[in-house]
Amino acid sequence: MLIAAALAGLVAGFLLANAVNRNEIATLRAEFEQLKKGGATSTPANSGQTTTLTDEEIDATIQRANQNAGDFQIQRSHGIALYKYGAMKQDVALLEKSIRILDRAAALKPDDYDVTITLGNAHFDIGYFSKNNESLTKAREIYAKGLSTKPGDVEDQTDVGLTYFLQTPPDLEGAAREFKKSLEKNPNHEKTLQLMIQTLAKQSKTSEATEYLERLRKLDPSSPAVAELSEMVANPKPSE
Repeated sequence: MLIAAALAGLVAGFLLANAVNRNEIATLRAEFEQLKKGGATSTPANSGQTTTLTDEEIDATIQRANQNAGDFQIQRSHGIALYKYGAMKQDVALLEKSIRILDRAAALKPDDYDVTITLGNAHFDIGYFSKNNESLTKAREIYAKGLSTKPGDVEDQTDVGLTYFLQTPPDLEGAAREFKKSLEKNPNHEKTLQLMIQTLAKQSKTSEATEYLERLRKLDPSSPAVAELSEMVANPKPSE
């Protein structure tokens, strides 16, 4: 199990879910209001809004996407927004619905990077929340497609490693291989350093883990992760 300090902000979709704000929820609500009234779309004021959509609002948004299946912008905006909301709520059923919309967007414009990565994140989150290896494998394939477009994307490369790290049982060799690729691109990427340290500690590769730990310590000596990861390296608990 990931230690608390290292888990925070590391998982791809989890990270994006935390970025959902009231403006994004308001945008979805505005689309719903447009459907009901048939008027022009306008984003309602943020004041007084909650970060919860009703089932009716969600269904209406999905319906609009379904009724405009050939409109890339609608598929893109609705798919990404529903993904973020589903991830925030850890709602696997809603994530699956967002995938259907995002799949249409990807078919309409295969080279849209944001759609590709969001689609990968949706599969990732389902795999993470449901402990579903098949979904993690699918996410890995989609992230690889994203890397073919932006080979320098360290976050995407690290997320590929996470699909190996989080599968059951973990493929720690695969995870370490992908994390090394990330660190070749950015040797000081803290998220990847933390994950690499955990991966090596779980493999009882204390010497290698210590090298990465020292690199992390130099970057941010006061980080709570440094103390927890130091304990993990000193007292490794091999992954089952």
